[in-house]
Amino acid sequence: MTTLTQHPPQHTQLNRTARLAGLSYLGLAISGAVGFLIVRSQLFVAGDAVKTAANLVDSEGLARLGIAADMATVVTQALAALYFYKLFRAVDTFAAVSLAAFGFMNCAAILTSTMFTATALDVAVAGGVDDAQLLYQLSEAAWNVGGLFFGLWLIPMGWLTLRSGRMPRPLGWILIAGGVGYLLATYVTYVIPDADTLAELLPLGATVGEVWMIGLLLWKGAGEPAADEVS
Repeated sequence: MTTLTQHPPQHTQLNRTARLAGLSYLGLAISGAVGFLIVRSQLFVAGDAVKTAANLVDSEGLARLGIAADMATVVTQALAALYFYKLFRAVDTFAAVSLAAFGFMNCAAILTSTMFTATALDVAVAGGVDDAQLLYQLSEAAWNVGGLFFGLWLIPMGWLTLRSGRMPRPLGWILIAGGVGYLLATYVTYVIPDADTLAELLPLGATVGEVWMIGLLLWKGAGEPAADEVS
């Protein structure tokens, strides 16, 4: 099995990379929660364009905070993709490239969503009630469809975790299952629109895996190789 590294100086560098990956991933989780889950829920009202526009105008500062959080999500996702590639490239180059590529594709989806919300605020301030509502709907659609790329990002991450020889194998399987859950949830959202509860439940395993991965990287870095892998 190809290991992450075997020499102490390289191990120190690898631990630094692991912790930077963990910090980037933590930033991604926090900014995503603030922008999409917290701020958006206070501004966007499904089926009520007048209320959404009024929220944007009356809470312009909050709306701009949400845009800033979404942009932070793009930046931290990009950094996480780079650092995870650097962390795992010696384990399996193809899987590491796949992880980074899907991470950047998710960046593009979130960036598109952010463009819509930023424009929605400008339109609402200018009095475009219906247009602001439509732009928020497009933003949500871009974010939701981006779940495909996030699921694809988690699957190679789980595979690399299994192959690394340094991380708990259950974590790898949880990440793979969580990635599949994200993929299925995206399909359920648009193919079976009445199955909202199912779409919300499917990615829950991914949350467990992500929290575990972040904590592991920040606490233990790259981890220690198995006994039979130490030269």
